[in-house]
Amino acid sequence: MIRLVGIGIVGMAVILLSSACSDKLSSTTKSKTVESQTKAGNAYTILAEKLRTPWSIQFDEETVYVSEREGSIVKISNGSVSRQKVKLNKPLKVQGEGGFLGIQLAPDFQKSRQAYAYHTYEEGGKIFNRVIVLQEINGEWKEIKSFLEGIPSGQIHNGGRLAIGPDNMLYMTTGDSGVDKLAQDLNSSAGKILRMTLDGKVPSDNPFAKSYVYSYGHRNSQGIAWDKQGRMFSSEHGPSGNPGGHDEINLIEKGNNYGWPVIIGNEKKEGMVTPLYQTGDTAIAPSGIDIDADGQILIATLVGKKLYRFNPDTKQMAAVLEGEGRLRDVRLHNGDIYVLTNNTDGRGSPSASDDRLLMLKK
Repeated sequence: MIRLVGIGIVGMAVILLSSACSDKLSSTTKSKTVESQTKAGNAYTILAEKLRTPWSIQFDEETVYVSEREGSIVKISNGSVSRQKVKLNKPLKVQGEGGFLGIQLAPDFQKSRQAYAYHTYEEGGKIFNRVIVLQEINGEWKEIKSFLEGIPSGQIHNGGRLAIGPDNMLYMTTGDSGVDKLAQDLNSSAGKILRMTLDGKVPSDNPFAKSYVYSYGHRNSQGIAWDKQGRMFSSEHGPSGNPGGHDEINLIEKGNNYGWPVIIGNEKKEGMVTPLYQTGDTAIAPSGIDIDADGQILIATLVGKKLYRFNPDTKQMAAVLEGEGRLRDVRLHNGDIYVLTNNTDGRGSPSASDDRLLMLKK
């Protein structure tokens, strides 16, 4: 039984949608507004329930698109919620942390109906990730071209975040695929932040000739965003085991080496960049990030199970939302904060209504 609670952003009309087998969901109910368990007592509205391991949030004006790791896109628009099929040219491989991960709508989406996507696949007995272009046609998505294939994948550390920067270039994060030495290998696309033109080419001003690599030495970055000054920040998972923790917020500059696996935390080495902020022995597993008008970074955390607001100048971190379990992505839209829970990813403790898309009012 699918049960989604959707809310039209315009007019705040909320509908309850349920179906045993259909992807088109309908029926109505009143809005759900509850108090979050934060010191600030922020109220949030539940926009959707029963999402299937959701991964990223995108907006087309007042329409919301949410990717699901199992291979669907949920569309919330004008009081209607639907789960859209995604037709790929290479079968989706949902394994460990892999699957259908980041999406990014094209700048001309209203005309082209195109979006970029990052997903896991299997070929020749090996697992990889690829970056493709999708097009929304008659309520479903179809792959129309591939930009990059053969990105190393594994049970863990797939990266997967996509974003268009202020330079109108497409950026993507890749994990080290569980093979940490790949993060230092400039001939591998693993453990990197990659940059390409919107038609999939290598930009002429990338730091390494004929390479998509923009920065390297990353373990598993799942969040990238820019402030009003055009500075790029990323979130980064630190090591597991002993030592653990040492999750990072990095200020990203092209060509820089961010050290994994050679240095962690505040360690230093010539030619490598120490993070802007690191969590010490405490693990929070930061995922999606966004930056508000004041330059403060909102961070969705998985292990930390909180939405944080981080001030990059004072290095102070404060909880904005907690008590909702694992959080995968956060986006700002018209001043409101949208958050995806991720309790159905195999590592959480899902409630009957998980996973959910929440909106915190400004």
